[in-house]
Amino acid sequence: MCSTGRMDKPPTPTASLVKYFSSLKDPRVERTKKHSLSDMLVIAVCGFICGVDSWVELEEFGEAKREWFEGFLELPHGIPSHDTFGRLFAALDPEAFSRCFIAWVKAVAEVTDGEVVAIDGKTLRRSFDRASSKAAIHMVSAWASRNGLVLGQVKTDEKSNEITAIPKLLELLHLEGCIVTLDAMGCQREVVARIVEKGADYVICVKSNQEALHEALHDFFQEAREERFETVPHAYTETVDKEHGRFERRRYWITSQLDWYRHKRESWAGLTSVGMVEAERTVDGKTSREVRYFISSLTGDDAQKFASAVRRHWTVENNLHWVLDVAFGEDDSRVRKDNAPENMAMLRHLALNLLKADTTTKVGIQTRRKKAGWDVRFLAHLLGVKGAYTPRPPKRKPAASRR
Repeated sequence: MCSTGRMDKPPTPTASLVKYFSSLKDPRVERTKKHSLSDMLVIAVCGFICGVDSWVELEEFGEAKREWFEGFLELPHGIPSHDTFGRLFAALDPEAFSRCFIAWVKAVAEVTDGEVVAIDGKTLRRSFDRASSKAAIHMVSAWASRNGLVLGQVKTDEKSNEITAIPKLLELLHLEGCIVTLDAMGCQREVVARIVEKGADYVICVKSNQEALHEALHDFFQEAREERFETVPHAYTETVDKEHGRFERRRYWITSQLDWYRHKRESWAGLTSVGMVEAERTVDGKTSREVRYFISSLTGDDAQKFASAVRRHWTVENNLHWVLDVAFGEDDSRVRKDNAPENMAMLRHLALNLLKADTTTKVGIQTRRKKAGWDVRFLAHLLGVKGAYTPRPPKRKPAASRR
């Protein structure tokens, strides 16, 4: 490799992407196919890794890297225009794109037993279109908290909500041996049954949308606490966090004592335990307290496992939703036409997974995106080209001089 960052030998970084996305049907009519679908997908993925946030930027990125792309792509008519990219991703079937994405993730990342898979929704705020009265789209994503990877996504129906999207997403995922976590919106009998069918466990928050269950849990745990759990077999743990003037203590109780719910227990597939979490937070001298209840298929004798599942669920907010907004500018994207917002979200997830998988650097996602744009060796490394990039060893601090 030369010092300019160019590679002496053209890379072949697209093997796995081409393989797992080859089943995608090209929605364009034959006479308009001046650019191959695979070429456009590769350019798009590379672009979103390197900081592209719009179709106009994608065209400019392609032109800037044209010589590099010509080393391993066909490009019979050069780099596609931004309008061509926009038309393709507006027409591309997002469900087929999602299936290919999930197959690719399954091939490149191992989701091991005990992995906490957090399922949560996010609204793409700028995707609404006043002209056509089209509401902002809402995506439901599955996040592998330990691996830090997006496993899949499904858009909610325009006149529906997460309740209908979650079963669709579960149907696509391989979840055997995992622990699926959901907030109260996912506390539905159909969702629980689908998780159990997939060979997974679950920890699901219960709120007022399941009013009778929520009240029963409240009454049970209130009585148990008044008796100091003396008659209720249970497991308990607590965690304490202190940082930046904030003090937070979380207490976790879990029990398999379900006699109080025996008449309705069978309506929730796999239900073997219930849990309570009490969070007490003090900020600037002001203390707040919150209590949440959970249903679970975990055994009632492992509070650490229960606590880990509850805490890991919220990593989807900080490590996925927040990163998509801050590092990828997702909430500022004004792409609205047809399937384009959903497919662009998929491209961001593809890019994020590839960036997260890198272990050669310790910098944040924003800096990794810039680095990939600066150095094609690093970009090729992210795409899986063996030997494409060798990180420099960390600088050693000079020893203190002796007097």
